[in-house]
Amino acid sequence: VGLNTEDSWQNTLEGRTGVREISLFDPSEIPVRIAAEVKGHDPSKLFSIKDLKKTTRVVEFAALAAAEAIHMSGIDTSQPNSRWGCSIGVGMGSLADIEKNSLILDKSGHRRISPFFIPYSIPNMATGIVSMQFGLQGPSVCTATACASGTHGIGEGFGNIKLGRADIMVCGGAEATICPLGIASFNALKALSRNNDNPGEASRPFDRDRDGFVMGEGAGMMVLEELEHAKKRGAEILAEVVGYGLTGDAHHITAPSPQHAGGERCMQMALADGGINPDEVSYINAHGTSTQMNDHYETLAIKNLFGNKVLVSSTKGATGHCIGAAGGIEGVFSVMAIRKGVIPPTANLRNPDPNCDLDYIPLSAREARIEVAISNSFGFGGTNATVAFRRY
Repeated sequence: VGLNTEDSWQNTLEGRTGVREISLFDPSEIPVRIAAEVKGHDPSKLFSIKDLKKTTRVVEFAALAAAEAIHMSGIDTSQPNSRWGCSIGVGMGSLADIEKNSLILDKSGHRRISPFFIPYSIPNMATGIVSMQFGLQGPSVCTATACASGTHGIGEGFGNIKLGRADIMVCGGAEATICPLGIASFNALKALSRNNDNPGEASRPFDRDRDGFVMGEGAGMMVLEELEHAKKRGAEILAEVVGYGLTGDAHHITAPSPQHAGGERCMQMALADGGINPDEVSYINAHGTSTQMNDHYETLAIKNLFGNKVLVSSTKGATGHCIGAAGGIEGVFSVMAIRKGVIPPTANLRNPDPNCDLDYIPLSAREARIEVAISNSFGFGGTNATVAFRRY
Protein backbone atom coordinates (compact mmCIF):
# COMPACT_ATOMS: atom_id res chain seq x y z
CA VAL A 1 0.00 0.00 0.00
CA GLY A 2 3.03 2.31 -0.03
CA LEU A 3 6.81 2.57 -0.12
CA ASN A 4 7.10 4.90 2.88
CA THR A 5 5.26 5.62 6.11
CA GLU A 6 3.11 8.50 4.91
CA ASP A 7 1.91 6.85 1.69
CA SER A 8 1.22 3.55 3.45
CA TRP A 9 -0.71 5.35 6.17
CA GLN A 10 -2.78 7.50 3.80
CA ASN A 11 -3.66 4.62 1.49
CA THR A 12 -4.69 2.48 4.46
CA LEU A 13 -6.82 5.32 5.87
CA GLU A 14 -8.57 5.59 2.51
CA GLY A 15 -9.37 1.88 2.50
CA ARG A 16 -7.13 1.04 -0.45
CA THR A 17 -5.65 -2.44 -0.59
CA GLY A 18 -2.40 -3.79 -1.96
CA VAL A 19 -3.85 -7.13 -3.07
CA ARG A 20 -3.51 -7.99 -6.75
CA GLU A 21 -2.81 -11.02 -8.92
CA ILE A 22 0.66 -12.36 -8.21
CA SER A 23 3.35 -10.99 -10.53
CA LEU A 24 6.53 -12.33 -8.86
CA PHE A 25 5.95 -15.75 -10.44
CA ASP A 26 3.38 -17.56 -12.56
CA PRO A 27 0.72 -18.75 -10.07
CA SER A 28 -1.49 -20.51 -12.62
CA GLU A 29 -0.77 -24.01 -11.23
CA ILE A 30 -1.80 -23.04 -7.67
CA PRO A 31 -5.42 -22.47 -6.58
CA VAL A 32 -4.35 -19.18 -4.94
CA ARG A 33 -3.28 -16.55 -7.47
CA ILE A 34 -3.41 -13.36 -5.36
CA ALA A 35 -1.11 -11.65 -2.85
CA ALA A 36 -0.18 -8.22 -1.51
CA GLU A 37 3.20 -7.65 -3.17
CA VAL A 38 5.55 -4.72 -2.60
CA LYS A 39 5.90 -2.99 -5.96
CA GLY A 40 8.52 -0.50 -7.09
CA HIS A 41 10.90 -0.51 -4.12
CA ASP A 42 14.44 0.62 -4.91
CA PRO A 43 17.14 -1.20 -2.91
CA SER A 44 19.87 0.57 -4.90
CA LYS A 45 19.30 3.52 -2.54
CA LEU A 46 21.20 1.50 0.07
CA PHE A 47 23.02 -1.35 -1.70
CA SER A 48 25.65 -1.36 -4.43
CA ILE A 49 25.03 -3.45 -7.55
CA LYS A 50 27.62 -5.92 -6.26
CA ASP A 51 25.93 -6.24 -2.87
CA LEU A 52 22.48 -6.59 -4.43
CA LYS A 53 23.61 -9.83 -6.02
CA LYS A 54 24.23 -11.22 -2.55
CA THR A 55 21.24 -9.88 -0.67
CA THR A 56 17.59 -10.96 -0.53
CA ARG A 57 14.18 -9.36 -0.78
CA VAL A 58 13.44 -9.60 2.95
CA VAL A 59 16.77 -7.93 3.80
CA GLU A 60 16.07 -5.16 1.28
CA PHE A 61 12.69 -4.46 2.89
CA ALA A 62 14.17 -4.42 6.41
CA ALA A 63 17.02 -2.11 5.44
CA LEU A 64 14.84 0.36 3.52
CA ALA A 65 12.32 0.61 6.36
CA ALA A 66 15.11 0.94 8.94
CA ALA A 67 16.73 3.70 6.89
CA GLU A 68 13.48 5.68 6.86
CA ALA A 69 12.94 5.21 10.59
CA ILE A 70 16.52 6.25 11.39
CA HIS A 71 16.27 9.29 9.13
CA MET A 72 13.02 10.37 10.80
CA SER A 73 14.54 9.88 14.26
CA GLY A 74 17.45 12.23 13.56
CA ILE A 75 20.08 9.98 15.15
CA ASP A 76 23.54 10.14 13.60
CA THR A 77 24.70 6.67 12.53
CA SER A 78 27.87 7.84 10.80
CA GLN A 79 29.95 6.26 13.60
CA PRO A 80 29.38 2.80 15.14
CA ASN A 81 27.77 2.85 18.58
CA SER A 82 27.88 0.00 21.11
CA ARG A 83 24.84 1.40 22.97
CA TRP A 84 22.60 1.18 19.92
CA GLY A 85 21.14 -2.17 18.88
CA CYS A 86 18.75 -3.91 16.51
CA SER A 87 15.81 -6.26 17.03
CA ILE A 88 13.93 -7.44 13.93
CA GLY A 89 11.30 -10.14 13.68
CA VAL A 90 11.41 -12.38 10.59
CA GLY A 91 9.11 -15.36 10.39
CA MET A 92 10.61 -17.50 7.66
CA GLY A 93 13.77 -15.91 6.28
CA SER A 94 14.33 -15.92 2.55
CA LEU A 95 11.97 -18.72 1.56
CA ALA A 96 12.43 -17.94 -2.14
CA ASP A 97 16.17 -18.59 -1.87
CA ILE A 98 15.58 -21.86 -0.04
CA GLU A 99 13.24 -22.89 -2.83
CA LYS A 100 15.63 -21.73 -5.57
CA ASN A 101 18.68 -23.50 -4.19
CA SER A 102 16.78 -26.70 -3.52
CA LEU A 103 15.82 -26.79 -7.22
CA ILE A 104 19.43 -26.05 -8.24
CA LEU A 105 20.69 -28.89 -6.05
CA ASP A 106 18.17 -31.31 -7.53
CA LYS A 107 18.85 -30.26 -11.13
CA SER A 108 22.55 -29.38 -11.22
CA GLY A 109 24.19 -30.83 -8.11
CA HIS A 110 25.94 -29.44 -5.06
CA ARG A 111 28.64 -27.52 -6.94
CA ARG A 112 26.05 -25.03 -8.21
CA ILE A 113 24.87 -24.00 -4.75
CA SER A 114 25.81 -20.40 -3.97
CA PRO A 115 28.22 -19.86 -1.05
CA PHE A 116 25.95 -16.98 -0.05
CA PHE A 117 22.87 -19.20 0.25
CA ILE A 118 23.13 -19.94 3.97
CA PRO A 119 24.23 -16.46 5.16
CA TYR A 120 21.51 -14.71 3.19
CA SER A 121 18.60 -17.10 3.74
CA ILE A 122 18.68 -17.36 7.53
CA PRO A 123 16.11 -15.12 9.28
CA ASN A 124 18.57 -13.15 11.40
CA MET A 125 20.41 -11.75 8.38
CA ALA A 126 17.85 -8.92 8.32
CA THR A 127 19.10 -7.91 11.77
CA GLY A 128 22.69 -8.53 10.77
CA ILE A 129 22.63 -6.40 7.62
CA VAL A 130 20.71 -3.54 9.25
CA SER A 131 23.23 -3.55 12.11
CA MET A 132 26.12 -3.44 9.63
CA GLN A 133 24.52 -0.72 7.52
CA PHE A 134 24.06 1.61 10.47
CA GLY A 135 26.83 0.64 12.89
CA LEU A 136 24.51 -0.81 15.54
CA GLN A 137 26.95 -2.64 17.81
CA GLY A 138 24.62 -3.15 20.79
CA PRO A 139 22.15 -6.03 21.23
CA SER A 140 21.48 -7.81 17.93
CA VAL A 141 18.37 -9.98 18.10
CA CYS A 142 16.14 -11.73 15.56
CA THR A 143 12.80 -13.05 16.75
CA ALA A 144 11.50 -15.87 14.55
CA THR A 145 8.09 -16.50 16.07
CA ALA A 146 5.94 -16.87 12.97
CA CYS A 147 3.24 -14.19 12.69
CA ALA A 148 4.15 -12.70 16.09
CA SER A 149 7.77 -12.03 15.05
CA GLY A 150 7.48 -8.29 14.37
CA THR A 151 5.69 -7.53 17.63
CA HIS A 152 8.20 -9.64 19.54
CA GLY A 153 10.90 -7.65 17.72
CA ILE A 154 9.49 -4.40 19.14
CA GLY A 155 8.94 -5.93 22.57
CA GLU A 156 12.47 -7.32 22.81
CA GLY A 157 13.89 -3.96 21.74
CA PHE A 158 11.82 -2.32 24.48
CA GLY A 159 13.05 -4.90 27.00
CA ASN A 160 16.72 -4.35 26.18
CA ILE A 161 16.34 -0.62 26.81
CA LYS A 162 14.45 -1.22 30.09
CA LEU A 163 17.24 -3.54 31.24
CA GLY A 164 19.86 -0.90 30.53
CA ARG A 165 21.57 -2.86 27.75
CA ALA A 166 20.99 -0.18 25.12
CA ASP A 167 19.97 3.46 24.72
CA ILE A 168 18.50 2.98 21.24
CA MET A 169 17.03 -0.06 19.49
CA VAL A 170 16.04 -0.14 15.82
CA CYS A 171 13.27 -2.70 15.74
CA GLY A 172 10.23 -4.09 13.95
CA GLY A 173 9.57 -6.84 11.43
CA ALA A 174 10.24 -7.86 7.83
CA GLU A 175 9.09 -10.67 5.54
CA ALA A 176 9.09 -11.79 1.90
CA THR A 177 7.47 -15.18 1.35
CA ILE A 178 5.52 -14.63 -1.88
CA CYS A 179 7.04 -17.43 -3.92
CA PRO A 180 5.68 -20.73 -5.25
CA LEU A 181 6.73 -22.66 -2.14
CA GLY A 182 5.25 -20.06 0.23
CA ILE A 183 1.89 -19.75 -1.53
CA ALA A 184 1.57 -23.49 -2.19
CA SER A 185 2.41 -24.36 1.42
CA PHE A 186 -0.09 -21.98 3.02
CA ASN A 187 -2.64 -23.08 0.42
CA ALA A 188 -2.09 -26.69 1.53
CA LEU A 189 -2.98 -25.58 5.06
CA LYS A 190 -6.24 -24.15 3.64
CA ALA A 191 -5.25 -20.85 5.26
CA LEU A 192 -5.38 -18.58 2.19
CA SER A 193 -8.28 -16.83 0.49
CA ARG A 194 -9.08 -18.15 -2.98
CA ASN A 195 -11.06 -15.08 -3.99
CA ASN A 196 -8.96 -14.76 -7.15
CA ASP A 197 -11.67 -12.98 -9.13
CA ASN A 198 -11.93 -10.09 -6.69
CA PRO A 199 -8.45 -9.64 -5.20
CA GLY A 200 -9.01 -6.14 -3.81
CA GLU A 201 -11.70 -7.46 -1.47
CA ALA A 202 -10.19 -10.85 -0.66
CA SER A 203 -8.67 -9.80 2.68
CA ARG A 204 -11.73 -9.04 4.82
CA PRO A 205 -11.11 -9.42 8.55
CA PHE A 206 -14.16 -10.02 10.74
CA ASP A 207 -16.44 -10.28 7.70
CA ARG A 208 -19.05 -13.03 7.57
CA ASP A 209 -17.80 -14.16 4.14
CA ARG A 210 -14.04 -14.23 4.90
CA ASP A 211 -12.35 -17.31 3.51
CA GLY A 212 -8.73 -17.03 4.64
CA PHE A 213 -5.89 -14.55 4.73
CA VAL A 214 -4.01 -13.01 1.81
CA MET A 215 -0.23 -13.31 1.85
CA GLY A 216 1.55 -9.97 2.12
CA GLU A 217 5.16 -8.85 2.37
CA GLY A 218 7.14 -5.80 3.44
CA ALA A 219 8.60 -4.27 6.59
CA GLY A 220 7.72 -1.90 9.39
CA MET A 221 10.46 -0.44 11.59
CA MET A 222 10.75 2.07 14.43
CA VAL A 223 13.47 3.61 16.55
CA LEU A 224 12.98 3.06 20.28
CA GLU A 225 15.01 5.28 22.59
CA GLU A 226 15.42 5.58 26.34
CA LEU A 227 13.37 8.61 27.36
CA GLU A 228 16.06 10.74 29.02
CA HIS A 229 18.45 9.97 26.17
CA ALA A 230 15.84 11.16 23.68
CA LYS A 231 15.01 14.32 25.64
CA LYS A 232 18.69 15.20 26.04
CA ARG A 233 19.24 15.30 22.29
CA GLY A 234 15.95 17.10 21.63
CA ALA A 235 14.33 14.22 19.75
CA GLU A 236 10.77 14.45 18.46
CA ILE A 237 8.99 11.82 20.54
CA LEU A 238 6.13 10.21 18.64
CA ALA A 239 4.74 8.04 21.45
CA GLU A 240 5.89 5.92 24.38
CA VAL A 241 6.18 2.15 24.39
CA VAL A 242 4.88 1.30 27.84
CA GLY A 243 3.95 -2.40 27.93
CA TYR A 244 4.87 -5.75 26.42
CA GLY A 245 3.17 -9.09 26.79
CA LEU A 246 4.17 -12.52 25.50
CA THR A 247 2.52 -15.85 26.20
CA GLY A 248 2.17 -19.35 24.79
CA ASP A 249 -1.07 -21.25 24.19
CA ALA A 250 0.50 -24.71 24.69
CA HIS A 251 -2.45 -25.98 22.69
CA HIS A 252 -2.03 -26.64 18.93
CA ILE A 253 0.51 -26.13 16.14
CA THR A 254 -1.72 -23.77 14.12
CA ALA A 255 -5.04 -23.14 15.92
CA PRO A 256 -5.40 -20.65 18.79
CA SER A 257 -6.48 -21.91 22.20
CA PRO A 258 -10.25 -21.94 22.88
CA GLN A 259 -11.62 -18.39 23.19
CA HIS A 260 -8.02 -17.29 22.69
CA ALA A 261 -7.16 -17.54 26.38
CA GLY A 262 -3.46 -17.19 25.51
CA GLY A 263 -4.12 -13.99 23.60
CA GLU A 264 -6.16 -12.61 26.49
CA ARG A 265 -3.35 -13.37 28.95
CA CYS A 266 -0.92 -11.70 26.56
CA MET A 267 -2.95 -8.49 26.48
CA GLN A 268 -3.30 -8.62 30.27
CA MET A 269 0.48 -8.92 30.63
CA ALA A 270 1.10 -5.90 28.39
CA LEU A 271 -1.39 -3.84 30.40
CA ALA A 272 0.17 -4.91 33.71
CA ASP A 273 3.65 -4.16 32.41
CA GLY A 274 2.59 -0.63 31.52
CA GLY A 275 0.39 0.00 34.58
CA ILE A 276 -2.60 0.41 32.26
CA ASN A 277 -6.23 -0.16 33.19
CA PRO A 278 -8.33 -1.80 30.46
CA ASP A 279 -10.62 1.23 30.28
CA GLU A 280 -7.62 3.42 29.34
CA VAL A 281 -7.16 1.57 26.04
CA SER A 282 -8.70 3.60 23.23
CA TYR A 283 -7.74 1.46 20.24
CA ILE A 284 -6.64 -2.09 19.44
CA ASN A 285 -4.89 -2.94 16.19
CA ALA A 286 -6.07 -6.53 16.08
CA HIS A 287 -4.21 -9.50 14.66
CA GLY A 288 -7.38 -9.85 12.57
CA THR A 289 -6.14 -12.21 9.86
CA SER A 290 -9.40 -12.76 7.93
CA THR A 291 -9.52 -16.43 8.96
CA GLN A 292 -12.63 -17.89 10.57
CA MET A 293 -11.10 -19.13 13.81
CA ASN A 294 -8.65 -16.30 14.58
CA ASP A 295 -11.13 -13.47 14.09
CA HIS A 296 -13.82 -15.15 16.18
CA TYR A 297 -11.50 -16.13 19.04
CA GLU A 298 -9.66 -12.80 19.09
CA THR A 299 -13.04 -11.09 19.38
CA LEU A 300 -13.88 -13.21 22.42
CA ALA A 301 -10.52 -12.45 24.05
CA ILE A 302 -10.94 -8.71 23.54
CA LYS A 303 -14.51 -8.75 24.87
CA ASN A 304 -13.48 -10.72 27.95
CA LEU A 305 -10.86 -8.13 28.83
CA PHE A 306 -12.25 -4.84 27.51
CA GLY A 307 -15.98 -5.37 27.07
CA ASN A 308 -17.74 -3.98 23.99
CA LYS A 309 -16.64 -0.34 24.10
CA VAL A 310 -13.07 -0.45 22.81
CA LEU A 311 -12.44 0.52 19.17
CA VAL A 312 -10.76 -2.18 17.08
CA SER A 313 -9.56 -2.50 13.50
CA SER A 314 -7.41 -4.81 11.41
CA THR A 315 -5.19 -3.14 8.85
CA LYS A 316 -4.60 -6.52 7.23
CA GLY A 317 -7.62 -5.75 5.08
CA ALA A 318 -5.30 -3.30 3.29
CA THR A 319 -1.87 -4.92 3.60
CA GLY A 320 -2.71 -8.60 3.61
CA HIS A 321 -1.01 -10.71 6.25
CA CYS A 322 2.70 -9.91 6.16
CA ILE A 323 3.67 -12.75 8.54
CA GLY A 324 6.87 -11.70 10.37
CA ALA A 325 6.50 -8.11 9.16
CA ALA A 326 2.89 -7.76 10.36
CA GLY A 327 3.67 -6.66 13.91
CA GLY A 328 6.22 -4.10 12.75
CA ILE A 329 3.84 -2.55 10.25
CA GLU A 330 0.91 -2.61 12.66
CA GLY A 331 3.02 -1.14 15.45
CA VAL A 332 3.83 1.79 13.17
CA PHE A 333 0.13 2.17 12.29
CA SER A 334 -0.75 2.16 16.01
CA VAL A 335 1.69 5.00 16.68
CA MET A 336 0.36 6.91 13.66
CA ALA A 337 -3.18 6.53 15.00
CA ILE A 338 -2.11 8.08 18.30
CA ARG A 339 -0.21 10.89 16.56
CA LYS A 340 -2.87 11.74 14.00
CA GLY A 341 -6.01 11.13 16.05
CA VAL A 342 -7.41 8.85 13.36
CA ILE A 343 -8.16 5.12 13.51
CA PRO A 344 -7.48 3.24 10.27
CA PRO A 345 -10.44 1.24 9.01
CA THR A 346 -10.91 -2.47 8.53
CA ALA A 347 -11.02 -2.60 4.74
CA ASN A 348 -13.63 -4.77 3.02
CA LEU A 349 -15.74 -5.30 6.16
CA ARG A 350 -19.12 -5.13 4.42
CA ASN A 351 -21.00 -8.02 6.02
CA PRO A 352 -20.17 -8.21 9.74
CA ASP A 353 -19.93 -11.67 11.24
CA PRO A 354 -22.47 -12.00 14.09
CA ASN A 355 -19.74 -13.80 16.06
CA CYS A 356 -17.46 -10.76 15.65
CA ASP A 357 -19.60 -8.07 17.24
CA LEU A 358 -17.20 -5.29 18.28
CA ASP A 359 -16.79 -1.88 16.65
CA TYR A 360 -14.21 -2.74 13.96
CA ILE A 361 -14.23 0.67 12.20
CA PRO A 362 -15.57 -0.82 8.94
CA LEU A 363 -14.59 0.68 5.58
CA SER A 364 -13.98 4.29 6.68
CA ALA A 365 -11.39 5.82 9.02
CA ARG A 366 -12.66 7.48 12.19
CA GLU A 367 -11.32 10.44 14.13
CA ALA A 368 -10.68 9.72 17.80
CA ARG A 369 -8.32 10.89 20.52
CA ILE A 370 -6.24 7.88 21.45
CA GLU A 371 -4.42 7.81 24.77
CA VAL A 372 -3.34 4.16 24.70
CA ALA A 373 -3.22 1.79 21.73
CA ILE A 374 -2.26 -1.86 21.75
CA SER A 375 -1.18 -4.05 18.86
CA ASN A 376 -1.73 -7.82 18.84
CA SER A 377 0.14 -10.52 16.94
CA PHE A 378 -0.44 -14.25 17.28
CA GLY A 379 1.60 -16.98 15.56
CA PHE A 380 1.65 -20.66 14.73
CA GLY A 381 2.93 -22.76 17.59
CA GLY A 382 0.68 -20.78 19.93
CA THR A 383 3.02 -17.82 20.36
CA ASN A 384 1.40 -14.50 21.28
CA ALA A 385 2.70 -10.92 21.51
CA THR A 386 1.14 -7.60 22.47
CA VAL A 387 2.80 -4.21 22.68
CA ALA A 388 1.19 -1.13 24.26
CA PHE A 389 1.81 2.46 23.18
CA ARG A 390 0.82 5.61 25.09
CA ARG A 391 0.44 9.21 23.93
CA TYR A 392 3.51 11.18 25.07
